[in-house]
Amino acid sequence: MTDEPTTGSALVEDAPFLGFQRATPYDDYVHASVLSSLQQPLTHAPEEMGFLVTTQVMELWFTLIVHEWRAARQALLKDDLDEAMDALGRGRAAHRSLNASLHPIARLTPVQFNGFRVAFGRASGFQSAMFRHMEFLLGDKSRSLIQPHRGNPVDYAELQESLAQPSLYDEILGFLHRRGLPVPEHVLLRDVTEEYRPDPGVEEAWRRIYAGPRHDPLVALGEALTDTAELVLRWRADHLLAVRRAMGSKRGSGGSSGLAWLEKRAARPVFPELWSARGHV
Repeated sequence: MTDEPTTGSALVEDAPFLGFQRATPYDDYVHASVLSSLQQPLTHAPEEMGFLVTTQVMELWFTLIVHEWRAARQALLKDDLDEAMDALGRGRAAHRSLNASLHPIARLTPVQFNGFRVAFGRASGFQSAMFRHMEFLLGDKSRSLIQPHRGNPVDYAELQESLAQPSLYDEILGFLHRRGLPVPEHVLLRDVTEEYRPDPGVEEAWRRIYAGPRHDPLVALGEALTDTAELVLRWRADHLLAVRRAMGSKRGSGGSSGLAWLEKRAARPVFPELWSARGHV
């Protein structure tokens, strides 16, 4: 009997604090109630909720990936390779989660998709401002693709700024140049508002890195970027398959040709010389 008060007292001491007069600190910090209020299906189709949640979750992963790639870019600008590698590692972890987030909607049938497709009218994923920031950081610049955001002054201004800034790959090449690699001057001085084009001089720089010491930190940088590129390409391929499965060759809701548009966009290179240089090592 003498053990009972001790046991009861221990249970009370170990219990979480329950006396909040307003929203919990968790909700104040995470805004979970706000996030949970953002799913507003417009049809009775049971699959629409999954589509909304999946799309919103992908937007959050886009935001985190952009944050990490910008951190890596800033670190490289300061020649801090260790910090850049940390940011690229966090970015890869986020991108793996982005890729996995497609699973809930990857196997929609045309009938299931048609059950709620009318609800989003002319909305399309290519209108995502944060996804456009991701593409710009990869060097896939396009002035025309920021035009859909003219009606949102904040998004439009941020995308204009992103268009005018060097991409992550631009800063990587600048970093390699400062390390003594033969990155051509015309690449370093290129118009960064234009789409990046592969260059044989850049290919040679990566060839030298990979042909050199196996444990050179620049090889590790190249592999981190190759992993990143592979994750991007896999996401594009999985997204393309999900669309092909759900709607076939129908026109896209945003006015594009649909599948043909996505196939063309999915084929765009990511850090191209990292791939082509391997054939010359």
